Amino acid sequence: MPFTLATWNINSVRLRAPLVARLLREEGPDILCLQECKSPVEKIPGEIFANLGYPHMIARGEKGYNGVAILSRLPIEEAGSLDFAGLGHARHIAGRLENGVTIHNFYVPAGGDVPDRAVNDKFGQKLDYLTDMRDFFGQERPQKSILVGDLNIAPREDDVWSHKQLLKVVSHTPVEVDHLGAAMEAGGWHDVTRADIPEGQLYSWWSYRARDWDAADKGRRLDHVWASGDIREAGHSSRILRAARGWEKPSDHAPVFATFDL
Repeated sequence: MPFTLATWNINSVRLRAPLVARLLREEGPDILCLQECKSPVEKIPGEIFANLGYPHMIARGEKGYNGVAILSRLPIEEAGSLDFAGLGHARHIAGRLENGVTIHNFYVPAGGDVPDRAVNDKFGQKLDYLTDMRDFFGQERPQKSILVGDLNIAPREDDVWSHKQLLKVVSHTPVEVDHLGAAMEAGGWHDVTRADIPEGQLYSWWSYRARDWDAADKGRRLDHVWASGDIREAGHSSRILRAARGWEKPSDHAPVFATFDL
């Protein structure tokens, strides 16, 4: 039976619970993966989502920072969490559906402002996190798995508004793109979004700093949906709900969708 999955950096699930509820009501994904929830698990307003038909939730949380959650119409059991780079952050949660599909929900570190680990510890942590992702998934390539989340890297030239101007900006530097590519290759992952939408500029994030984000359109594709090699052909109907970036008091990210026939 097909199911539709969405991933969204919500930038505070408690502050933006009404936006999550709107997405669930209007778009109705079967599964919604959230990042940057900024909440202890016990304070995530799960009853709101359960009343909308999403009774299943697995999550990892922290007060005020990070945090990941998976909301689901479908029964889902927790399948562990990983602490890459030993940061002690709530940046990963995995769940397994009854059909055996494992969903990995990631919030990769942003990396700070300076793309040099010698002067910016956060950038070093980001690279170490991606290296640990590479090593973990390279040990035994995942099967029947989907990886989603805010990976905080826009890898392709057409994943940013200006490749030339962003080459030295964190999220699009060559070293980050190489690290992300190594993690993808080691795990045998495939970019579902770009398989569906292979050409053209494509963004999922627009800075709050832009006075008119929509007109300026200086975006980056930081949010991703990947599939393991054995199910790469099952994913389709990818889209980014750009309109959500214009909702009242929005996240700076837009939800990314894909449907899987599994």
